[in-house]
Amino acid sequence: MKILALEPYYGGSHKTFLNGLKNHLPFDFKLLSLPARKWKWRMRLAAPYFAEKITARAKADLPDIIFCSSFVDVAALRALLPGPLQQIPIYSYFHENQFAYPVQREDERDFHFGLTNFTTILASDRAAFNTRYNLQTFLRGTEQILKICPDMKLAESPASLQTKISILNPGVDFSRIDSAGKGRENKPGPPVVVWNHRWEHDKNPELFFRTILDLEKAGADFRLIVLGQSFRRRPAIFSEAKKRLQPKILHWGFVDSPDEYAQLLQQGDIVVSTAGHEFYGIAVIEAVRAGCLPLLPKRLSYPELFPEEYLYEDNELFPRLKSLLKNPVNNERQKLKELAARFSWDSLTQKYVAWFSTGRKP
Repeated sequence: MKILALEPYYGGSHKTFLNGLKNHLPFDFKLLSLPARKWKWRMRLAAPYFAEKITARAKADLPDIIFCSSFVDVAALRALLPGPLQQIPIYSYFHENQFAYPVQREDERDFHFGLTNFTTILASDRAAFNTRYNLQTFLRGTEQILKICPDMKLAESPASLQTKISILNPGVDFSRIDSAGKGRENKPGPPVVVWNHRWEHDKNPELFFRTILDLEKAGADFRLIVLGQSFRRRPAIFSEAKKRLQPKILHWGFVDSPDEYAQLLQQGDIVVSTAGHEFYGIAVIEAVRAGCLPLLPKRLSYPELFPEEYLYEDNELFPRLKSLLKNPVNNERQKLKELAARFSWDSLTQKYVAWFSTGRKP
């Protein structure tokens, strides 16, 4: 099967996901991509850009399926392709949806991007979301925006679209993490807390570091590894926390090397998320595979990914983390590694093979 993948935002989790599909599925993937920047421009103009590229190469290399990320306006793409190419099945994958993607202030949200996601589903032959939480927030956002539409009511509700939608978690390649953990022994010393998320407001670093600072003030013994991608503009709490927690810090900052990143995760004992937004959670899954016990909000995507024993209510973070630091669990690393196994490409490959193979036009 020949699959032409279109990705106008080829970076981060989008890039890792496509590379995983190409490496693990028994199909012939070809990729048309653009660098991961200026996402609003990508959503507006990726469809005509890719339509031109597909039309130019169609005679030489006609795909069986066109596979798009949610940054492609599939309705526009299909309309712009020449007649015969419009018949090629188009499958779409949603790492996120624009109804629930975080903004600094809700009145800044441009619902046209969410409606582009909606018409993308309408125009796609099949679609998949990375979690049920992602799908539910998309359906809820679509229903809300259609209710306020003044005089154009659709015969079918957004919920009826679920007949063409699947839930497919992105696979994760654990090879480097597993390799870094070979021969690891439990070492004496205080527990190591890991925070490995983007340095942005939607990950709520303020709550995490205020909690850590309160624990330090209360005399808790721990060490700290702070990872994750940072940007020119970052929440001020990072500078304050780095200065005040310096004696506790084992590592601070983004790591470009996957091998070094894996080795740092293997040093951790507890991974914490305080996210106000999370459609999936690859960073947490990677840390759990390395043997870190997860402490995660009881909301967003986390309840469908992890058992309740690893989830906390919003007002429970301080006492839960304090208890873990006082009574560290050192004998669960193998259990935690196995907990993450269902997110590996080895576990998920056949689900993707079935998804791409079902409903394909002859």
